[in-house]
Amino acid sequence: MFLFLLWLLISIALVAVLSFLFLRQWLLSRKNKLHTSSENGINVGIFHPYCNAGGGGERVLWCAVRALQEKYQNAKVVIYTGDIDASPNSILQKAKNVFNIAVDSDNVKFVFLKQRHWIEAKNYPHFTLLGQSIGSMVLGLEALCRFPPDIYIDTMGYAFTYPLFRYLAQSKVGCYAHYPVISTDMLKRVQQRQLSHNNKKYVARNPFLTWTKLAYYRVFSRMYKWVGCCAETIMVNSSWTENHILQLWDVPFKTHRVYPPCEVSHLKSLQHTEKGDEFIILSVGQFRPEKDHPLQLQAIYELRTLLAQDEALWNQIKLVIVGSCRNEDDYERLKNMQDLTKHLSLENNVQFSVNVPYEDLLKLYQTAHIGIHTMWNEHFGIGIVESMAAGLIMVAHRSGGPLLDIVETSAGSQNGFLATDAVEYAENILNIIVNNSEMNGIRSAARASVERFSEQEFEKNFLRAVSTLFTNT
Repeated sequence: MFLFLLWLLISIALVAVLSFLFLRQWLLSRKNKLHTSSENGINVGIFHPYCNAGGGGERVLWCAVRALQEKYQNAKVVIYTGDIDASPNSILQKAKNVFNIAVDSDNVKFVFLKQRHWIEAKNYPHFTLLGQSIGSMVLGLEALCRFPPDIYIDTMGYAFTYPLFRYLAQSKVGCYAHYPVISTDMLKRVQQRQLSHNNKKYVARNPFLTWTKLAYYRVFSRMYKWVGCCAETIMVNSSWTENHILQLWDVPFKTHRVYPPCEVSHLKSLQHTEKGDEFIILSVGQFRPEKDHPLQLQAIYELRTLLAQDEALWNQIKLVIVGSCRNEDDYERLKNMQDLTKHLSLENNVQFSVNVPYEDLLKLYQTAHIGIHTMWNEHFGIGIVESMAAGLIMVAHRSGGPLLDIVETSAGSQNGFLATDAVEYAENILNIIVNNSEMNGIRSAARASVERFSEQEFEKNFLRAVSTLFTNT
């Protein structure tokens, strides 16, 4: 029996090695053919399965594509996407409409992936991180077989695809990390048995399940470190993300802080046309669970309590929540928030605007007074920067990128406000409303502070970070 098991293990290992060598040889042969057909140009593959989503990550994608096209005119840009229900023209047109970014359509090729369902969280009610990571390898393998590139850049954070491209296709690998998929903060929340969108009540209340989840997170962290180290250049979008990536991956010489591109120049020139009969509080962000939109509704509920003696002013206040929906889960969350609005009797003071065109968003910026953002440990906060550039007084969460990189609350240099719970948000909003005429100094400081987050700064720093990938390619 022992000899049989040994023979079986050796056979399995031999088959695995031979399969790896055969697949690598086939991919390298295919890569050489593609390279020859592109007239000795460089094939740059960008992995962005949700390129048509319309969020901040997609602005990074399209600014990166535009920068690569302008710098490396002999490069062919290939985008791996799972948006099989959209055409290339409609995707590019949406980038123009939503972000005001135009790229050379003749130099962009889309590889439409059919296995995107492998990375959707709804398919993994348990062990979601591991499930999505393995799923990303399936999706990455499909992308690799469809088009093996010379340079591979991941702009969505699917680190488990890196070893596939590096070792199978011998591609040079780079990445832009919006946030680490696991962090020491997540470990602390589980260890302290705190409830959150990724730490359910039944886990937090059970010591054994908490211990099991901690062990799972620690093993996953080690795996995450190994795949992350397969990247040759690593771009991070904020100080918070940089700190966590350095803790997890320990790659100080590969890491570059590249703030995400924010459309600030045009927004800074907007003239406000505030409505006299409305005081608009604007929220901009995708309808994802971590954005914590319910906290915004709770803050408005607390604000109504603070204004109990001033019904006329309360009737002037309106929270406008602008966001994009990527899939059915996002639309379900939107429906739940609309139901919560009715439950809190806020339907006359809250408005939801879904997938709005860029021109309509500009009009909202011009009529709004206050910006609100409630995500805990937001990795950066493009929506925060753009709201500040548009002249809104920002109230953001006291954590992550807003705390470390964007919002300054010190006297003399204040450019916004920070809060942690619904009551504190409501108090800050009321302070801004009551002292609105005295907020011009903060508004001016906010607009002056956002220039370091411009699209021009992003493109310059992005090209510097990826330049090593183009050396000897």
